[in-house]
Amino acid sequence: MRCRLLRSSCLLQRLHTRPQRPLSSKVVGSASEAVADVPAGATLLVGGFGLSGVPENLITALRDRACGGLTVVSSNVGTSERGLGLLFQTRQIAKVVSAYVGENDAFEQQFLNGEIEVELVPMGTLAERMRAAGAGIPAFFTKTGAGTWHHLGGMPQRYAPDGSRAVVQASEPKPSRAFAVPGGGGGETAEYVMEEALGGDFALVKAWKADTEGNLVYRKTARNHNPAIATAGRVTIAEVEEVVAAGELDPDEVHTPGIYVDRVVQGERMGVIERLTLADDPSTSTFSPRTKPADALRERIVKRAALELRDGDYVNLGIGMPTLISDYVPGAATSRREDINPRLGAGPFPLRGAEDCDLINAGKQTVTALPGASFFSADTSFAMIRGGHCDVTVLGTMEVAANGDMANYLIPGKLVKGMGGAMDLVSSGSKVIVTMEHTDRKGNPKVLPRCTLPLTGQRVVSLIITEKAVFEVKPDGAGLLLAEVGEGETVESVRAATAADFDVSDALRPMRQ
Repeated sequence: MRCRLLRSSCLLQRLHTRPQRPLSSKVVGSASEAVADVPAGATLLVGGFGLSGVPENLITALRDRACGGLTVVSSNVGTSERGLGLLFQTRQIAKVVSAYVGENDAFEQQFLNGEIEVELVPMGTLAERMRAAGAGIPAFFTKTGAGTWHHLGGMPQRYAPDGSRAVVQASEPKPSRAFAVPGGGGGETAEYVMEEALGGDFALVKAWKADTEGNLVYRKTARNHNPAIATAGRVTIAEVEEVVAAGELDPDEVHTPGIYVDRVVQGERMGVIERLTLADDPSTSTFSPRTKPADALRERIVKRAALELRDGDYVNLGIGMPTLISDYVPGAATSRREDINPRLGAGPFPLRGAEDCDLINAGKQTVTALPGASFFSADTSFAMIRGGHCDVTVLGTMEVAANGDMANYLIPGKLVKGMGGAMDLVSSGSKVIVTMEHTDRKGNPKVLPRCTLPLTGQRVVSLIITEKAVFEVKPDGAGLLLAEVGEGETVESVRAATAADFDVSDALRPMRQ
C-alpha cells in the first residue's frame, strides 16, 4: 500500500472519516460520478460568492440526481437561475445556513411560505465556523452580533405554511461571556458570543487548477470561501478548470493542500458575470447621476463620504452607495479598499473587453485591481476585519438611531436579505459611516430615536451622511449633533425630516463636496 506522508515522518490516516484511495486516483471522470454517493438529507458546504467561484457543474449533477432534504451551508444562495438556485427550483433544499440570501426570489418565496428552514449567520462568523471545523476547534468567541437577535435569539428561522407569515421557529439564544478587548488597553471589556464549529458531510468547492494529488490553486476573488470550505467536509470534492500531473504546480503557489481534497473533477468553465459593470459603458451601471434626479442626490452623499477617507486608510465599502465611493476619493488620498469578497486594492470598473468573471466586488460587479493589490480567502478577509485592521467602514442602512444603533438586513415577514458581512464590520472597532437617503420611498424618516427593525449593531455608528445633512454621533451614544446641512436645506427642514432629536453644532456649515 502506498501512503501519503505528512512532514515526511508522520503517516496520516483518517480511516474512520474519509474514504481511502490509491495515491494517483483523486481525479474522477465526471461531476455525476463525483457526487454519486451524496445521500438525501446530507449537509453540504458549498463554495462561491455570488456566481464567482461556484462549483456549478457539481450543483447541476446534484440537481440531476434528485436527492432531496439537503442542508446547504453557503455564504449566499445564488440567483433564481444559477448556482444554488438550481436546487431551489427542484425543491431539494430543506435547510439553508447562509449570510446573504438576496438576489434569489425562489429562495425568498420558499422561506416566506414556510417551505424551508433558514439560519442566518454573519458572513465572517460563517467563514470562521467552517475554518474552525477544519482545524478541529469546537467553538470560539467573537464580538460579532453581540446584543442582536443573532446573539439573544428570536431570529425567524421558519414561517407558518399557511401564508400568515407567523414565525413557528426562531433562533435560540447563544452563550456569551465578557472578555478584555484584545489590544484595548485600560482594562476595556466587551461581550463576546460563543460560536460552534460548522462542518459538513460533503464540501463542494471550485478552484482554477488542481493536480492529481488534489492540490488546489484558486484565481483572484473566485477564491472567496472555497479554502475554508475545502477543509471542513468529511468528503471534499473540487471542481476545477484544469487538471495537471503531480509536480506541475509550483508548491509555493498551492492554496489548498491535497490532504484536504478527496475528489477532483474537471468541469466546463462557466465564466458567468452576475453584474457586468464597465467604465466605458454607462448603460451597464444602475447609477446615473446625470440623468436620474435620485442618483444625483446619491452622488451628493457619495462625494461627501469620500472626503472622510484619509491618505493611507484601509477602508471597507459595503454594497450599494458605499461601493461608488471609490470613484470619488480625492486625488491626494490613496486609501486602500478592502472587500469582503475578498481583496485589497480595489480599482475602478474595467473597460469593455477587460472584464474578468473572477474579479468582482462585494456587489458582484466587475472591477479591476490597483498596483499593490492582493487576493486572499474570505476567512482571512474577516480576520482583518475582526482583528481591527480596517480604519473605516462605510455601509448603507434601513434605519439608524440617535444612539448609533443601526438596522440594515431584515424586515421580518417581508424582506429577507441577511446581514452579509455587516455585523462583522460594525463590531470591528473601525469608524463606521452610514450613507443613506434621509427618508424612505414613502417619505418616512430613517433617522430615528431608536430602531424598530432587528439590529445589525448597538452603538456602532460614528457618522451619518444623507443628502440633507451630516450628523455626528456623540461619544457613548449620547445623541446626534448636526454638523452640516445639504444644498437647499435648513436646520428646520432637516428637523422636519428627522424623527430623532439632535443638537446643532456651533460650527454648523454647508455640506462639503
